[in-house]
Amino acid sequence: MDWMAWTGPTAIFFAVIACLLITFTILAIRFPETPRVGVLRIETTRGDRLFITLLGSAFINLAWLGLVSAPQWGALILCLIYAAAVFRWV
Repeated sequence: MDWMAWTGPTAIFFAVIACLLITFTILAIRFPETPRVGVLRIETTRGDRLFITLLGSAFINLAWLGLVSAPQWGALILCLIYAAAVFRWV
């Protein structure tokens, strides 16, 4: 994997995504859920909300890099707040 120039943070990022997918698969098997309608007025499941969270977090981080000169930890905190809001109200 030398051609990919893996760094510690990159490996951690992909490991966290893999762990999230495994966790959500186990949750779907052990605790099936029915889709619910939130503020977006569409039916969403846990997996849908995870996808919305990951997509929104990517945009938050890109905007943070482009518009804010503060350390990236601020974007992480903002993403965690965003994730809590998505899983609560979407």
